[in-house]
Amino acid sequence: MRASQMAMLFLGAMTLAGAASIRPAAADPYDYPWCAQGPSLGYPGECAYQTYDQCLASVSGRFLACGENPRFLFREQLEPEQPRPHRHRHRHHRQ
Repeated sequence: MRASQMAMLFLGAMTLAGAASIRPAAADPYDYPWCAQGPSLGYPGECAYQTYDQCLASVSGRFLACGENPRFLFREQLEPEQPRPHRHRHRHHRQ
């Protein structure tokens, strides 16, 4: 009986340690500024390039082109706006 209690305690501790190490998923790994674009890639394409030169090197010889990633360009418009903190205005009444 004592061994099973220790095993359950150990299992619980390991579960908590595992849960504590979980982090939220990172942003989409393909939300970089430049996309390899072409008919075989769909729209907006393969957006895995931080620079235009990286994109050009990747598309070389693949009958593809490079274009700007619309998700990257308009990210601020797509993200929900954070509510502004309410500020109270105090009126001072003079008597």
